[in-house]
Amino acid sequence: MRPVLRWLGLLILATFLLQLFFGVRIATMLVVDPQSTAFERSEAWRVATEKGSLRWRQQWTPYSQISNHLKRAVIASEDDGFANHDGVDWNALEKAWQKNAKAEEQAAKAQAALQAQQARNASKNPGKTTTKNLFLSGERTLLRKGQEFVLTLLLESLLGKQRILEIYLNSVEWGEGVFGAEAAAQHYFRKPAAQLSPYEAARLAVMLPRPKYFEKLPNSSYVAGRAAVIERRMEGVELP
Repeated sequence: MRPVLRWLGLLILATFLLQLFFGVRIATMLVVDPQSTAFERSEAWRVATEKGSLRWRQQWTPYSQISNHLKRAVIASEDDGFANHDGVDWNALEKAWQKNAKAEEQAAKAQAALQAQQARNASKNPGKTTTKNLFLSGERTLLRKGQEFVLTLLLESLLGKQRILEIYLNSVEWGEGVFGAEAAAQHYFRKPAAQLSPYEAARLAVMLPRPKYFEKLPNSSYVAGRAAVIERRMEGVELP
């Protein structure tokens, strides 16, 4: 019994130290701009191994030098309640839980194997995406989801909304080897991020769920139509 308790104690201690490590790293971001993220490094390695070359466009740009149009477009596209909620969209989480329960009930009636759906839209927001990009790999496991949840709460507790959005806009992927608002603005529109128009900002926001895919289809009818919808929603977005 004692060896079990000893191992359990070591596991708890290791978990605590890991969270402390992440907390210290997040706290340093109050004053230090992260120059790369775990996701960026994994992507750089993938491209280098698959294609034998490294494409990496990124330039850190302060919050004040990023177009407000882009800030509003990204929030309108991903999480229009970002400025007000505490890091996890609880209403969306509850809806996802109800959806999962309904799916399981239907599967049981059909005498099929029960499969729980992932609530990947439960907390779709810059804070959560920043957490995944900065610290976590691309694997999808229950343990990783739990760590992501804890890190998101730490991020929201230690950093302000404005700083979270600043880090997000400077690290999010906008194409293969294209990271951050400045690189995206230069890559697609040949202009600084500060000079993006509302429609240009909306077009960039449309790309975020599938940046590599839309990089190849920048003028598709879907991008144009979705950008128009986001542009209309931008006026009602509150910035942090």
